[in-house]
Amino acid sequence: MKFLDVLQKFLRQEEVAKETRDNMRISAEALELEAKAKAKEIIVEAKDTALKIREKAQTEARKIKEDATDLERKLEVKKAQIDAKEQELIEKVRDLKNAKVSFDTEKERIEQMSSQKKKELERIAGMTREEAKNELLKEFECELINEKGRRIKELEEEIRRDSDNLAKEVIVNAMKYGATDYVVEYSTSKVRLEDDEMKGRIIGKEGRNIRTFEELTGVDLDLDSSPGEIIISCFDSVRREVARVALERLIADGRIQPARIEEVVNKAHEDIEKIMFKEGDTLCHKVGAYGVPKELVQELGKFKYRFSYGQNMIEHTLEVTRIGIALARELGVDIEVVRMGCLYHDIGKVVVDSNGSHVDLGLDILGKYGVSDKVIACVREHHEDNQSTIESAIVALADHISGSRPGSRGEDYESYIKRLKDMEEIATSFDGVDKAFAVSAGREVRVFVNPERVDDYATQLLAREIAKKIELEQSYPGTVKVIVIRETRVTETAK
Repeated sequence: MKFLDVLQKFLRQEEVAKETRDNMRISAEALELEAKAKAKEIIVEAKDTALKIREKAQTEARKIKEDATDLERKLEVKKAQIDAKEQELIEKVRDLKNAKVSFDTEKERIEQMSSQKKKELERIAGMTREEAKNELLKEFECELINEKGRRIKELEEEIRRDSDNLAKEVIVNAMKYGATDYVVEYSTSKVRLEDDEMKGRIIGKEGRNIRTFEELTGVDLDLDSSPGEIIISCFDSVRREVARVALERLIADGRIQPARIEEVVNKAHEDIEKIMFKEGDTLCHKVGAYGVPKELVQELGKFKYRFSYGQNMIEHTLEVTRIGIALARELGVDIEVVRMGCLYHDIGKVVVDSNGSHVDLGLDILGKYGVSDKVIACVREHHEDNQSTIESAIVALADHISGSRPGSRGEDYESYIKRLKDMEEIATSFDGVDKAFAVSAGREVRVFVNPERVDDYATQLLAREIAKKIELEQSYPGTVKVIVIRETRVTETAK
C-alpha cells in the first residue's frame, strides 16, 4: 500500500512538472512573439523619423538654395549700379579737369591784364603802388589820431559826469529803501509783580526754587533792586527771553517748585523755537525769498533775539536786503543772487556751539543745504576788500551802508558779548563741569558741576582754578566772582 501511495505521489509530481514545463514554453514563445512585434514597431518608427528628417533637410536645402539665388541676383543688381556710378564719376572728373584748365587759362589772362593796368597807373601817377598806399595811410592816420583823441576826451568827461551822478542817485535811493530805526539792546529784562510776596515763593525754601530756575535758564534773577519787579540779567537774549516767558507763566500759575519750574522752562524753550521759526518765515516773505529750506528758516528766525553791535539782526538783515535789491535793480545785475546773499550774509552769527568767525560758520551752514556757489561767494566776501563778482560787491556795500550809518551800532556791545562767552567757555573747559553761565554783566560766573564726578572738596579747588584762568586770559573791569555749585538730587516714585 505504501508503495502504491509513493508511486501515485511520484506520478502526480511528474504531471505537475510537465505542466509547468509546458507553461514555461508557452510563456517563452509569447515573449518571443511580443519582442518581435516591438522590434517591428521600432523599425517602423525609425523609418518614419528618418523620412521626416530627410524631408526637413531637403526643405532647408531648397530654402538655402533659393536664398543664395536671390542674394546672387541682388549682388548682380548692386554691381550694375556701382558700375554706372563709376562711369558717372569718371565723366565728372573729366569735366572738372576741363573746367580747371579753362579756369587757369582765364586767371592767367586776367592777371596779365591787371599787371598791365597797374603799370599804366604807376606811369601816369609817377608813383609805385606801395608809395601811393603809404601816402594815403599817412594822411588818414593824422586825421584819425586827432579825431580819436578829441572823442576820447569828450567820452571820458561825459562818463565821469554821468557816473558820479548815477552813483549818488543809486546809493541815495537804495538807502531810502532800507531806512529803519534801531533800539539799542540791553542785557536785562523786567517782569512785573502784583504782589511782592511772590518773591518769597520764587526764592523757595532755602533758595531751591530760584537756584533751580537760574540753573535751567542760565540767567541771573535780581529781586531786590526794583520794588514790584524782577530783573532778569543775561547777555544771551534767547536765554533771557526763555527765562522771561517761563517766569511770567510760573507767576500766573502760582505752582512754583523745582519739578514745575523744569516743566515750564522746557515748554518755554519749545514755544520760543516756534516763534523764531515764524519770525524767520516772516523775514523770508518780507524780502521775497521763497523755497528756503526749513532748517535755514529756523536759523534766520534766531535773528529775532540776536543783536550785533546793538543792531537787531532781523532789522539789520531786512535793511541790508532792501538796499542790496535796490542797488541790483539799478545796476541791472542778478537780483536773486543779491537777495539771497544779503539774507544769508550774517547767518553764522546765530551759531553759538562752534568756534570760528561768523563768515566761516555761515559758510558751513549754507554748504549743508545746497546753496548756490554765487550766493556762498557773496557771504564769503562781504567783509573783504576785493569781491569776485558785482553781486558780491553789492552785498558788501549794502552791509556797509546799513552798519556805518550814524546811530546804527554800539561798538561796546559786541565786545561785551564776546567777553561773557569767553568766560563761559573757560569754565566749561574744566573736567566735571556740566554748565556755566556768566551773569551780572560779567561780574559773576556760576558753574554747575556733575556731583558724581566732582566732590565737595574738589569744588573749592575747581573754583580757584577757574578764577585763576579767567584772571590770566581775560580783560575785564572790576572783579569776577566764580561760584561753583554742586547739587545732589534724589528722586523716588510712589506707586
